[in-house]
Amino acid sequence: MLRLDTGRILLVFCLLACAALLTATPTYAQTGAVQGIVNDAAGKPLEKAQVVIEYTDGINRKYEVKTNKKGEFIQIGLQPGGYKVTATFEGLGSQSFPVRVRLGDPMKVNFALGGGDKGKGGMTKEDAAKAAALKAKFEEGVAASKAGNYDDAIAKFTEASAMVPPPGCFDCQYNIGFNYMQKKDYDQAEAAYLKAIEMRNTYVDAYNGLATVYNAQKKFDKAQEASQKASELASAAGPGSSAGGVDAEYNQGVIDWNAGKIAEAAEHFQKVIFMKPDHAEAHYQLGMALVNQGKLAEAAPMFEKYLQLAPEGQFAATAKGILGSIKK
Repeated sequence: MLRLDTGRILLVFCLLACAALLTATPTYAQTGAVQGIVNDAAGKPLEKAQVVIEYTDGINRKYEVKTNKKGEFIQIGLQPGGYKVTATFEGLGSQSFPVRVRLGDPMKVNFALGGGDKGKGGMTKEDAAKAAALKAKFEEGVAASKAGNYDDAIAKFTEASAMVPPPGCFDCQYNIGFNYMQKKDYDQAEAAYLKAIEMRNTYVDAYNGLATVYNAQKKFDKAQEASQKASELASAAGPGSSAGGVDAEYNQGVIDWNAGKIAEAAEHFQKVIFMKPDHAEAHYQLGMALVNQGKLAEAAPMFEKYLQLAPEGQFAATAKGILGSIKK
């Protein structure tokens, strides 16, 4: 995600003296769904196949459903975010896909289990071994990145990309860009994101990454262009896609904020909250935008929600300070 330009003077404290607190806190009830079909390798529906849907964006949540006579399944009431969906049928192995649930239409996931003399999920043993090696190397990169070992992570993702036939692994390139970004090596980060986009020109997250790079360099026009492209691709992909519309909206909000377009920034942060109600930073940024518009009564619940979602977050001290001033 993008960062705010801290060099711009805010109107926070001069506005705090002239407002009252609105005590009502907004509530959210928007959910998504996953549905699909589980067939065997010949296309025959599999009844009573087990489908496990696991939330991967933080809190552990797991849902289990069974397919009907037509091989169909559906799970509603899912919080928007990333999930791993796995279908299993005795004797035919299992198959998994990562999906991103959004508000609106269900995310559709179809499975084909088994495959004659092939192994688990319809893959040959050789293909399965290659896939396992690639997965292991990629996960080593993820672990290194989470530990802050950015050089090691870059090396692991580079190795993983080399394990994929040309042009290579676009997800690896994205992660290489992300880790260079953490090192503040903006030129290398830009090159990696551009390479990922060259491999997959609809890669929303890579465009978001570019926007982050350009914003950090205060190249706001280029950041605007990259973020706009991400938004367009996310919208075109539809509500059931795995595109990163949340990040695109958040990035656009930060870009507008840095450009002094406070009202426009607020609209983008509101959209982020609509799509992902537990997005802590969006609540904080919307609160700041409302404060700068003199809407302190509306801003207070945003800061309260941020502190509820991220009590030890990077903006926690500022949020507490502003809330204290409003309540006076």
